[in-house]
Amino acid sequence: MPAARAIIVVPAWNEQLTVGETVREIRAATPDLPVLVVSDGSTDKTADVAREAGALVLELPFNLGVGGAMRAGFRYAVRHGYEAAVQVDADGQHDPNEVPALLEKLSEADLVIGGRFTSKDDTYKVRGPRKWAMVVLSKVLSRLAKTKLTDATSGFKATGGRALPVFAEHYPVEYLGDTIESMVIALRAGCKIVQVPAHMRPRRGGQPSHRPIKSMIYLFRAGFALLLALIRRYDLDQQLLESKSQPSPVKEGVVQ
Repeated sequence: MPAARAIIVVPAWNEQLTVGETVREIRAATPDLPVLVVSDGSTDKTADVAREAGALVLELPFNLGVGGAMRAGFRYAVRHGYEAAVQVDADGQHDPNEVPALLEKLSEADLVIGGRFTSKDDTYKVRGPRKWAMVVLSKVLSRLAKTKLTDATSGFKATGGRALPVFAEHYPVEYLGDTIESMVIALRAGCKIVQVPAHMRPRRGGQPSHRPIKSMIYLFRAGFALLLALIRRYDLDQQLLESKSQPSPVKEGVVQ
């Protein structure tokens, strides 16, 4: 089967210290895949550093959050004829060498999650209320997806098939919407979700989006986000869904 055209989307907000090295590493690991950095209202030199590293750059005038940045990336992908998009964070925590494994699985699914916590020797650890939230979310979403998911909040994922046009129109921009709610939307659109093992690395620089002191707040927000996603109605375009009823065939690391 022919390979789908894929693009890597990197949402970035004030990541001038890390985005250049991240883009260079992505290009070295997947030289045939274009890299689009979405500068999410950055006030530093994120856009300039990304361009110098060889990325395409989409600059948003205001900070919309990861969900807003990714929706812009999905729309760029659809409008330019790409059939798959892979999210890689700008802080260097995701390993670009694992991108081909995500793309390969798109031959049988619409959304592929790079899941942490899939092996006992994984060095990425989460404790306290944040861990409790992740466990509960994963169990609920695993039941909805009818497959085992260990990492419902992973930002490392590949989107293709019917999920790509749906996300281009309906990707949520609210807090945690880009992880929890987006999966609920995908499932309601009839998308198939699978998970492959992935490893999380330490940040190259900057500040993490969640600090330990906010773990309890995260627990309540995560629960509320899931509840809201489950009760919210989504106006999904049935004609659009029917036109993308089959997953995109993707070969490892190939772009046409």
